[in-house]
Amino acid sequence: MNKKLFSFLGILLAFTLLIGISDNLFLSNTSTSSDIVTIKLSGWGASSVEQKLLKQLLQDFELEHPHIRVKYEVINDQYMDVIKTRLVGEAAPDIFYLDALEAPFLISQNVLEPLDDYIKPEFDLNDFEQTLLESFKYENQIYGLPKDYSTLALFYNKEMLRKKGFINPPNTWEELRNYSQKLTADSNKNGRIDRYGFGETPELARQAYKIKAFDGKIIDKNTGYAAFASPEALKGLRLAVEQYQQERTSAQKTDVGTNSGSEMFAQGKVAMVIEGNWAIPYLNETFPSLDFGTAEVPKINNRKGTMVFTVAYVMNKKATHKAEAWELISFLTGKEGMEKWTQSGFALPSRNSVAEKLEYDKDDLRSAFIAGVDYAMPWQIGKYPAPIVNNFENQFTSAMLGQQELEKAMNKAKIQANKQIEMMEY
Repeated sequence: MNKKLFSFLGILLAFTLLIGISDNLFLSNTSTSSDIVTIKLSGWGASSVEQKLLKQLLQDFELEHPHIRVKYEVINDQYMDVIKTRLVGEAAPDIFYLDALEAPFLISQNVLEPLDDYIKPEFDLNDFEQTLLESFKYENQIYGLPKDYSTLALFYNKEMLRKKGFINPPNTWEELRNYSQKLTADSNKNGRIDRYGFGETPELARQAYKIKAFDGKIIDKNTGYAAFASPEALKGLRLAVEQYQQERTSAQKTDVGTNSGSEMFAQGKVAMVIEGNWAIPYLNETFPSLDFGTAEVPKINNRKGTMVFTVAYVMNKKATHKAEAWELISFLTGKEGMEKWTQSGFALPSRNSVAEKLEYDKDDLRSAFIAGVDYAMPWQIGKYPAPIVNNFENQFTSAMLGQQELEKAMNKAKIQANKQIEMMEY
């Protein structure tokens, strides 16, 4: 054989062997990769602290579950619109955040996976605060597990109250209005108010418990239509309107040039405000010298009342890897995962055992929020919340400003909301 040909064949054989080795390495890597399942998790934008904490939790999960990778996606704008569009287009994530407010509609569309068959006794479902769990149940099936929650509580400036001789925060709404009169202060002879006694938020989520205090309703549960214009509902809403218009001892955020109730309280524009647990880390970090306390929302009509807001992890019914998706949900809402998630205090644990372990019921600032969950009104108003919320807030704000009488405004809002709901149903 020609030496040159022999040399060429030798090189060709070596090259062929090299290709074979490379192919085997590639196939080996592919085989390893094929054993790894990727789960997609979507949520909305939150504080940098919350984002950092969740990413750490996901890393911990992957260490404990080496065959699962989590692709975490933040949807910053129009979260529910994006989720609904992707569900229709079959491009939705395997797991995603679902607010209790949006749960009834999405559950009714048969796009969520019931979780009952995945839940084992050792998961200890009874450990969850039942009020929160009920928000994600439908026809005795569970469609979501609440990751955390917050109620509303009264924040008060201790120094401002002391200067006016108040030792304790108000216990009833009548006391709150009396306190507000003494705490409201003019800054000059022109009568411009420098500080208000109370910071009011005209959103439905902050007025609903006032309606309930007089046995009023937001919606008719039989029809799903708006019902917030009844005489009972108006009694609760008048508390806010009268204090704002007639007594002039409360202010909205726009009146004092701020962006939220927490901000107008932090800046000393109001002496008292009703906010969620999320305000505590904001106040502590941004205004560390502010001396404030919290208390349960003052009684209205001799009844305790507040709101409870919660978010659950839910599973897409068309998720490709449902067993692995459940592994992630159970890790994040299990006792260990929830303790890690809520131990910094920015959110409250939906498991009673975790709340007890972290001793939030003994925490000076958080005990009022924990106490409130026993009697709180869940922030959930049927399958079509948008028409109800939008029409209520547009007309109630108008009534607060004195542009129209309250009863007329609420009747207008009810009629408009129900027309829109009727169109959505048909």
